Amino acid sequence: MEAEKIKETVKKAAKELFRKYGYHKTSVNEIAKKARIAKATIYKYFESKEQVLDSILMDYLDQNLYEILNNKVSYGSEEEHLKALVMKTSRLSFTACNEFIGWDFVRENANSQEFLKHLSDQLEALLLAAYLQLDNFKNNPARREGLAFLLKASKSIVFSFAFTSVSDSDVRKNFVSFQKEILPFLVKAAL
Repeated sequence: MEAEKIKETVKKAAKELFRKYGYHKTSVNEIAKKARIAKATIYKYFESKEQVLDSILMDYLDQNLYEILNNKVSYGSEEEHLKALVMKTSRLSFTACNEFIGWDFVRENANSQEFLKHLSDQLEALLLAAYLQLDNFKNNPARREGLAFLLKASKSIVFSFAFTSVSDSDVRKNFVSFQKEILPFLVKAAL
């Protein structure tokens, strides 16, 4: 098998297992068995199980972010457009964590804080690069700085949901509160 095909096979097997059992309860041996390759082959392409997860998450976020940004929905104002984009990408990042990692890992694993910081930094860079392709931000340095502030603040708030939400109901309440009480002020500060 060629390298890219092997990586995709590993990621596909890991994704299925992470969804079914959660990240923490899935071993590299199980991923290798599901992918029908040797465990050593996984380590040839990925340094760790965490790196496999990171690759899956970034693929997922990149694909969905592309779809969000290229959705040609029209909004009443630039402010409304930016609020909608931030909410969609915030839900996307939360869903990615919920679907592939599992909140038990986030709350119980000693490395989860470091992992989430790394993930959120990558997400922030991905979002900033994607948003800067939009006409409103391309050649406007002041807007870029405001956007960077908005993304950093929104990201921090959304990732805090992982540590304060106990149930899906709590998550919904947090998103509603964020959308109604916090996001409008962040967008105004960014613009």
